[in-house]
Amino acid sequence: MGFSACGITTPEPPPHLTQFENWLQAGMHGSMHYLASEHARTRRADPLLVLPGCKSIIVLATNYYQGEPPATEPGPPRAIVARYAWNDDYHHTLLLRMRALHAFIEAACGEPVAQRMYADTGPLLERELAQRAGIGWIGKNTLLINPRVGSWTVLSEILLAWPLPADAPFVADRCGSCTRCIEACPTQAILPDERRVDSRRCISYLTIEERGAIARELRPALQDWVFGCDICQDVCPWNVRFAQPTDDEAFLARSPLPEPGLEDLLLATPAQFSETYRGSSLKRAKRSGMARNAAVALGAQRAQAAQPALEVALQHDAAADVRAHAAWALGQLANAASRSALQTALLAEQDAEVRNEITAAIEDSRTASANAPMA
Repeated sequence: MGFSACGITTPEPPPHLTQFENWLQAGMHGSMHYLASEHARTRRADPLLVLPGCKSIIVLATNYYQGEPPATEPGPPRAIVARYAWNDDYHHTLLLRMRALHAFIEAACGEPVAQRMYADTGPLLERELAQRAGIGWIGKNTLLINPRVGSWTVLSEILLAWPLPADAPFVADRCGSCTRCIEACPTQAILPDERRVDSRRCISYLTIEERGAIARELRPALQDWVFGCDICQDVCPWNVRFAQPTDDEAFLARSPLPEPGLEDLLLATPAQFSETYRGSSLKRAKRSGMARNAAVALGAQRAQAAQPALEVALQHDAAADVRAHAAWALGQLANAASRSALQTALLAEQDAEVRNEITAAIEDSRTASANAPMA
């Protein structure tokens, strides 16, 4: 049916619930308030509240690794998108496949079987369920690692009101002394020795879940990532050695992915963005979020040729966040023309936060110019 691994476990309360609650208590979920709601927390603590009468949980992993991105022609600056989002939204794909699997189960049982299905959307500690179902172990970057394919998998679950024999849990921790994911993270989001990620510093969180301003000190570290991040997976030895490219069409790249043009993202109208990314996971970040991320990437790259596009965004974009981050990017260009554009925009801008960003960008530009080496 397209799944890469399958395991079965039981619906007991998760042993690692305390660690999850501590993570919430520390505020590491950032603005993902849905994770901390009473409804979600009680159900994560007891899967029987998700499906009363649940007897077993099928955990499924689907390989989405496509290999290296196809080579692109030289041209304007381009973005990088996390591999799982190179094609249509995987949630829909996995739900269709799980429905087919459930229909097979009901046919085998000869009667209706109550179920709940989730593809990365339900109130479950799904990586722990996957470990309990024998699919892999939870790595230091908190991703599930399967010894045959690495961590390039998306998880989904079917809770069933039918008893199935449980698989033995995967008890070995095969990360050993390796710390490559921790060392490679450009924002230090992976906490050493804690097996926790501080979402507030994670590029995936910042580019997708963060709806407001990205912290100024973290913007340069985003590099050219505009939706998600694969860095901690790219460096993992289990992926380097064992990742197998998929031939699953549901996960193969579709144009303009995996590397859309940054200026195209920045200047796309809502209608253009909606049409270009119809059915794509990128719509989760919304047009304004993707334009904001594109502005940050252009500033991080100090893409001088993108100055006209950044000026258009600063002067005309309806979203204050986009204007604010375009101002920051212009400040990173650190030239007289970009400073002039910022000063002009400051005279017309009415939003207080955007004005603050423009003022800070002007100062950044002046400082960078003063510190630049003489020719």
